[in-house]
Amino acid sequence: MVKFTETPGVLKLIETIRKKRLDRKIYSDIIDQSGNQYVDLVQEGGGVLGIALTGYTWILERCGIRFFSLAGTSAGAVNTIMIAGLAPVGEAVSGKIVDLLIRQNLADFMDGDPRIVKLIRRYIEDRSCFKTYVFLNSLRIWRILRKHLGINPGLEFENWLSGCLKDAGIHSFADLRQLRSRVPFLMDRTENNAPISRDPELKIIASDITTKSKIIFPEMAELYWENPDFVNPARFVRASMSIPYFFSPFIVEDIPGAGGTESSDLPKSETKWRRNAGYRGEIPARVCFVDGGMLSNFPINAFHLDSGIPKKPTFGARLSTWRDQYSPNDTPGAMASAIISTMRQLHDYDFLRQNPDYNSLICQINADGKFNWLDFNMPATQQAELFRLGAEKAVLFLEKFDWEAYKAIRKKRLKS
Repeated sequence: MVKFTETPGVLKLIETIRKKRLDRKIYSDIIDQSGNQYVDLVQEGGGVLGIALTGYTWILERCGIRFFSLAGTSAGAVNTIMIAGLAPVGEAVSGKIVDLLIRQNLADFMDGDPRIVKLIRRYIEDRSCFKTYVFLNSLRIWRILRKHLGINPGLEFENWLSGCLKDAGIHSFADLRQLRSRVPFLMDRTENNAPISRDPELKIIASDITTKSKIIFPEMAELYWENPDFVNPARFVRASMSIPYFFSPFIVEDIPGAGGTESSDLPKSETKWRRNAGYRGEIPARVCFVDGGMLSNFPINAFHLDSGIPKKPTFGARLSTWRDQYSPNDTPGAMASAIISTMRQLHDYDFLRQNPDYNSLICQINADGKFNWLDFNMPATQQAELFRLGAEKAVLFLEKFDWEAYKAIRKKRLKS
């Protein structure tokens, strides 16, 4: 078993933190009585590249940073729900997440037909005769996709995540909400440690392709379940990480109010579908979710406020190399990949284009330059290297980050 946090590269990073006093640096104005500093955190999706996110958050916690409000998509949603569900706000939790990842065989998440799973591995490993094997298995692939709309059911992943939360005492969203209500005494260091009272937020992004809606869980869970308090939060994440065709879509049936339509005479505040999703049609009985990254893979705008200077920053962790080269589209496969990449990035890019100050809050991990985001069969040594990459990028980010300079930029933008 490879201990991610005890490799020479990671131990060297811990020494760098000590030498450069990164655990003494100011990153936020919100602190607790132990001196921990609080930030909001947004994490990008990216399949198994999400291991790098644990390296990123593990380093931040080693520097005395704690996470208040949380948002994420797909792989980012996995780390988000783990941070939210394995410990109360203010308690270091990344070490627990790392231990869970080390003990889990990620290949188990590819729980589809073993012959097709082997075919996927052949593609990822760029082995010879891939097209021949696809041709020989084409009828089997078609039958699976026609019946299930995805190669892997995703049950192994959902059961694993549910089990992790269950071991932490989280069986339902009500349990999670109660845990998240346990917030330490927070103060504003710039106002003589004046008390701060605010509830932490949680936002997990999913794509409802039945009503063509961007969905944010848990705040929109009332659309799909009569009593969201009874829903296991792992289901929100399962909806968010449903990579099209790689995993079967996440299906919710028996939708409240199915067959009816919300009255157009009602004020928007008294409706559910119009208020949450802007949907005005007949409420379906069955809804299909795919990866939230189709609409917002990096929801960096989750906690944005148009007015005022924030008391704490919204840190963002990006897994992908982003818009620094063009995509070839001269083959059907390349064109499909380019279309998906465009959908995944443009919504978030538009926000960053209008709010360029956020660029100084984002850690670019760029994990896709060396690692394949669908390689669930990745060896433990490579997983450890992926963790180290996230940790290394976190150290570089913290070295450069200047909280006072960021607040000055926000102040200048308010005046312009």
